[in-house]
Amino acid sequence: MLNYCIACDLTYPLDTNRMRCGCGGLMEVRADWKADHDTWRDRPLGVWRYREMLPHIDGMVPVTLGEGGTGLHRADRMAQWCGIDELHIKNEGENPTGSFKDRGMTVGVTMAKAMGHSVVGCASTGNTAASLAAYAARAGLTAVVVVPAGKIALGKLAQSIVHGARVLAVKGNFDQALETIGLLAEEGSLYLLNSINPLRLEGQKTLVWEVLDQLDEVPDRVVYPVGNAGNISAAHKALVERDRMGMLPRMPRLTGVQAEGAAPFARMMASGADTLTSEPRPETVATAIRIGHPVSWPKARAAVMETGGTVTTVTDEEILAAQRALASLEGIFVEPASAASLAGLRKLVHVREVDARERVVCITTGNGLKDPDAVLRTSEGAVIEVEPDPRHVRATLEAWS
Repeated sequence: MLNYCIACDLTYPLDTNRMRCGCGGLMEVRADWKADHDTWRDRPLGVWRYREMLPHIDGMVPVTLGEGGTGLHRADRMAQWCGIDELHIKNEGENPTGSFKDRGMTVGVTMAKAMGHSVVGCASTGNTAASLAAYAARAGLTAVVVVPAGKIALGKLAQSIVHGARVLAVKGNFDQALETIGLLAEEGSLYLLNSINPLRLEGQKTLVWEVLDQLDEVPDRVVYPVGNAGNISAAHKALVERDRMGMLPRMPRLTGVQAEGAAPFARMMASGADTLTSEPRPETVATAIRIGHPVSWPKARAAVMETGGTVTTVTDEEILAAQRALASLEGIFVEPASAASLAGLRKLVHVREVDARERVVCITTGNGLKDPDAVLRTSEGAVIEVEPDPRHVRATLEAWS
């Protein structure tokens, strides 16, 4: 079990502190995994259900909060809204800290502790920070999180603080925050647990494995919001590994969605370029994907191209419309970034890049209570003050209808 550079195939030990190869390429964990359906058939859903296919060090004990095992919800009314016949929502907001980040963090923090690190860190727009803070607390490690000042939802900031993280706000955007903490990691001041760390993506592989096991068949398409591009990259690695073991009848099309104000990956894919041009000032209501330079873009590019998927963009207005539709039609409240997957699916159906007969799974990445500000800002008149009098209440309801 080693870290391989995806650009030049140079190898590094699993416990390396390097997050990039000397050639500048990204790294990934490679191993001769040995498992089949019978290996985990009788285990409950969750990240560690698939432990034989995750990195490990002899004697390590998983640092866990019961992550994974999130619901896969058939959403017929939302399917109609999107214009397709069959839609399922994989709601990652049901994880312990309210986002998919817990999948990668349980593996990353477990390995960090097993390797002897005492301080772990990350840059974050919110969800990664909240997750790292919680798992570091569980493990008895010190967490350092660097966030862009004034650009993090208060719900996520509160989580980081209450779990005891040392929170630093840089006067810049996420990409500058990542560069800053990356330098600290290179100096040996902490162990970096952003998605550039291949151990993080190993935990995130389990998301799509759960989809396959819950659906008991391969969907035609899986749609992901794309910020730093780690999640869609992890999905591709998971599918390739399952295919190599003869456990995948066919490959689903992996599809990415970015917000228009933070869409460097989508622009690169649309242009056919081989390299990514950063967005220096990313802006979108979807704070979790407000990222101008997705570090995992080479892996994400392979994920889309090798599965026959696509990438699209959506406006903030389309994102908020999808968020409200999912909440009002299916009772699932997600943060704006999560709703990007549904907004993107609707757009792709409308332009006929997605066939209405496809069986689609949309990944919603975080709980709506993580970032309620967007809803409140656009809900003027939603709460009406009334007198404590049934007649007044009845008259108000009749006027409302």
